[in-house]
Amino acid sequence: MINSYINVVGAGLAGCEAAYQIAKRGIPVRLYEMKPHKKSPAHHTDKFAELVCSNSLKAQRTSSAAGLLKEEMRQLDSLLLKCADKCMVPAGGALAVDRDIFASLVTDAIRSMDNIEIISEEVETIPTDALTVIATGPLTSDALCADVVKMMGGSLSFFDAAAPIVTAESIDPETSFAQSRYDKGDGDDYINCPLNKEEYELFYKELVGAERAPLHDFDVADPKVYEGCMPIEVMAQRGEDTIRFGPMKPVGLRDPRTGHRPWACLQLRRENAEGTMYNLVGFQTNLKFPEQKRVFGLIPALKNAEFVRYGVMHRNTFIDSPRVLNSDYSAKCRDNLFFAGQLTGVEGYMESASSGLMAGINAAYKLMGKDTLTLPPDTMIGALSRYITDVSVTKFQPMGASFGLLPELENRSRDKKIRGEQYASRARESLHHFITERMNEK
Repeated sequence: MINSYINVVGAGLAGCEAAYQIAKRGIPVRLYEMKPHKKSPAHHTDKFAELVCSNSLKAQRTSSAAGLLKEEMRQLDSLLLKCADKCMVPAGGALAVDRDIFASLVTDAIRSMDNIEIISEEVETIPTDALTVIATGPLTSDALCADVVKMMGGSLSFFDAAAPIVTAESIDPETSFAQSRYDKGDGDDYINCPLNKEEYELFYKELVGAERAPLHDFDVADPKVYEGCMPIEVMAQRGEDTIRFGPMKPVGLRDPRTGHRPWACLQLRRENAEGTMYNLVGFQTNLKFPEQKRVFGLIPALKNAEFVRYGVMHRNTFIDSPRVLNSDYSAKCRDNLFFAGQLTGVEGYMESASSGLMAGINAAYKLMGKDTLTLPPDTMIGALSRYITDVSVTKFQPMGASFGLLPELENRSRDKKIRGEQYASRARESLHHFITERMNEK
């Protein structure tokens, strides 16, 4: 017998989105969250939907894969995007948020819903009393992780990293300048920290030779590092120019002191609404804390930088979704069990939230006796869920939003921007038709 409530385990981005989608359909939710009694190694506050690695939710424009994903989520009434819109900070063409305000808004919204009961305790085994959504994230607690692994017949893992944050007042104004790349945004969305050739070569030499923090909290026999969050020091080892053409690329920038493009440049993105803290964009790291201060201090604009938070590295765990999940995020081995978030192998804040959104809708539909849904393959949400559950994928690794996941266009433009608009237009029409035909719940 299926009880008339649904369990959601985990109040991160995916869990909160799932709980909201279920509760708004009039179904009681029991939301389990182990905070404040216990926190993962990467979390610091008692709030829900805590952003760990970065405060950026990626590009806004719908002609980008990340922007299209967010537009689809808006059409499906995403709670997280409504909260994000209320606490945006300037970030050029990206949607970045004040992470503390964002978490507070999500927490307040979830707590204010009458049919969501919040249970502050650690869940050590997969619940069997009701339909359940597991959304415990990439740092699922050891006991529950062991139960998931037992049920799913194994798990995978990779290592993720977060970038440091510095105070705005400690950034040297004489050796930095405010500008968005290609002058996108309001002109001062980013603080740029330029380096000339000599400064860059010294920085590079010290970076690749710096001492790294031990990963003694995790099993590091054969760690896999996810490309999208690769530590800057690991990336630098690939070659002297690798980071100069990556996170430190100077393209689209002009140093007003010289009138020319810098040899290399670190960009700092506003971390909070007040503009008192800035994030080192692309500088995820596992260097020891004193080494971060020493090496990053070789960048002229950061010579006296005050670090609010140092970068950290942590293990992310995900299940082998192509073997164990259906495209509606339900488990193949148990039809009243759903998974959501980075535990499924979707990579990125909004990707995680989108999976929670769909898992929540489908759990609700399941309880109501309706057919569960997988969005069309030409939508970003639909393509992503199909990819992570594609049995032909043999070497499964986390995947974020990408136009490469979508079916080919019939009249594909050679112009990248126009091509993005074509993908977006097709997806927009497809999703509108799907919502009208399949999701009209009135």
